[in-house]
Amino acid sequence: MNFRSRRWSLHEDQAEAQIREFRVSSIKRVLVTGGAGFLGSHLCDRLVADGHDVICLDNFFTSQKSNVAHLLSRPNFELVRHDVTIPIWLEVDQIYNLACPAAPGHYQYNPIKTMKTSVMGAINMLGMALRCRARILQASTSEVYGDPEVHPQTESYRGCVNPLGPRACYDEGKRAAESLFMDYHRMNGVDVRIVRIFNTYGPRMHPFDGRVVSNFIRQALSGEDITIYGEGSQTRSFCYCDDLVEGLIRMMNGPGDFIGPVNLGNPDEFTILELASLTIELTGARSQLVREPLPADDPTRRQPDISLAKQKLDWRPTVPLREGLARTIDWLRSVDISTYRPPTPNY
Repeated sequence: MNFRSRRWSLHEDQAEAQIREFRVSSIKRVLVTGGAGFLGSHLCDRLVADGHDVICLDNFFTSQKSNVAHLLSRPNFELVRHDVTIPIWLEVDQIYNLACPAAPGHYQYNPIKTMKTSVMGAINMLGMALRCRARILQASTSEVYGDPEVHPQTESYRGCVNPLGPRACYDEGKRAAESLFMDYHRMNGVDVRIVRIFNTYGPRMHPFDGRVVSNFIRQALSGEDITIYGEGSQTRSFCYCDDLVEGLIRMMNGPGDFIGPVNLGNPDEFTILELASLTIELTGARSQLVREPLPADDPTRRQPDISLAKQKLDWRPTVPLREGLARTIDWLRSVDISTYRPPTPNY
C-alpha cells in the first residue's frame, strides 16, 4: 500500500469511527412512565423502532399489557410494573412522564390517588432527571385551561378551572405538576419540557375508558344507542395518536431554549353531534342518539391554538378525523371487547 492509499484508508477509518460514535450518542436510554397506556404504548413503539433503549414503566391501573406485548421480545425494550408515586432509581437520558389516568371516569374513581400521581409522580421523576441530568417531558393537558373563556386557547391563557369540582383532582394535579417542573428548572437547572395535550384518539384506546370517541365507537359496534351529554353542541378537537407522538418527540428533541408549555392537538373543531353522526356513518350502525345531562364542569368548547408548535417545532397534525376515526373503528372491530372490562365503576 502506498502512502496515499494508506492515508485514504486512515480517513475511512476515522469516518467510520465518527459514524459509530454518532450512532452510539444518538441512541438514548428512554423512560416512558405510563408506557403501557393508550398514548404511551404508541410512543414506545416509535422509540423502539428508532433504536432507543426503552424502559416502559406502568402500574396497569387503566392500561393493558396487551398494548406492549408485541415489544417484549425486542432487545431494546423493558417492561417494569411500578407506581410513579413510589421512588425508583434508574439510569436514563430522557424521561417522558405520561403516567396518570386521563379519562374522567378513571381519575374520578380515586381522586386522591390521581392527585398523588400527578404531584408525587412529578416529584419522583424530576428527582430522577436531576440525579441523571436527563431531559424530562411532562405530558400536561388541555384541562389546565378548564372551561375556557378564551377561544381558541393559547399557551398564555391561564385558564378557568374550578378547584373544588369533581374534575379538579386531574385539572389541578396537572397544573401543580407544571409548577413543579418550572420550579425544578429554575431552582435546580433541570432540563424540562412541557406539552399540553388536547383530545387524542386512535387504536388501543380502552373501549370502556368513558371518552367520547371510544364510547361512540363501542356503542355503535355493539348496536347500542349513542349517548350524548347535553345538547351535543359542545365542541372538541380530535388529534390522531400518530400525530401526537410525532409532536412529543419533536418537543423532547427540539431547541434547547424552548421548554414550553406548548399546545399539541388538532385545531379542527367538531361538535359532539358531528362526531356521533360520523361514527354512525363509518360503522354503518343504526344507533339512535340518547341524551343525558351534561357532567359538572364539562368544557363547552375546546380548541388549541398551535401557532407556537408550528413555529418552534415545525409540527402540525396530518391525519384528518374521518381517516383516523376509520382506523380506530377497524382496530376496535379486530379486538375481542369481552376481554376488556371497565377498570372502574365510573366509566
